[in-house]
Amino acid sequence: MIVTWLYVPGDRPERFAKAAASGADVVIVDLEDAVAPARKEEALGNVLAFLRERPEGPRVHVRVNDLATERGRADLRALDGLAGLDGLRVPKVESPGVLDGIRTPVYALLESAAAILGAAAIAAHPAVAGVALGEQDLMAELSITAPEALDQLRLQVVLAAAAAGLPPVPMSVYPDIRDEDGLVASCLRGRALGLFGRSAIHPAQVPAIRRGFRPSEEEVAGAAEVVAAAERAGAAGVGALALADGRFVDAPVVARARRTLALAEHLAP
Repeated sequence: MIVTWLYVPGDRPERFAKAAASGADVVIVDLEDAVAPARKEEALGNVLAFLRERPEGPRVHVRVNDLATERGRADLRALDGLAGLDGLRVPKVESPGVLDGIRTPVYALLESAAAILGAAAIAAHPAVAGVALGEQDLMAELSITAPEALDQLRLQVVLAAAAAGLPPVPMSVYPDIRDEDGLVASCLRGRALGLFGRSAIHPAQVPAIRRGFRPSEEEVAGAAEVVAAAERAGAAGVGALALADGRFVDAPVVARARRTLALAEHLAP
């Protein structure tokens, strides 16, 4: 169960071990936006060395440069299929064809209007293991300032991922590393839209993200009631399932309740 994805710049190898020890479920070593052009070759060398001597710990992904550039294609040649690499985060994906032939599981970043319009086809590509929004790029291209407009785009990607049988879409980074309350509130809003998990740009954000996606005490109590009622009904051989307050629930509700309890256990403080 992946809840937290922590970015670390590829040109800061002294931070790799700290990122791996942060408690994040996935460490994303970034070769793209976090690295100045003059240091990109050095950053790739750092990543290759890290993967060769990778210690036990969380999964490791690498965000490569745009595959429309020679720099991105060089990253792909060096990394694709490499032992120790669990996933490639590919930026600026606008059509599925750019992913043809990639052997490592791809997490496609949708960062433009064209990417949103092509989300269903991208999500259905056999190399794709997950999709995510690049919200800052998308907001800049579309001049979006209203949160409800961004929510519409998020829901389109949530739908595309679900239709393709992919895991839930994680949220983009929250840029203010000092605003823990704002981060938690943003996670709660995203969870209500069907998003799950979030990328972080600092280890201090990892506990707040876990808190934001942890079911509340009320949700846990409600889920426990549903599961207990389902177990009683199953033991009695009863098909219809009713709660003490008279509400009837069906199999999807029971399955969701079980997921809620499993998530609460996974994210327990």
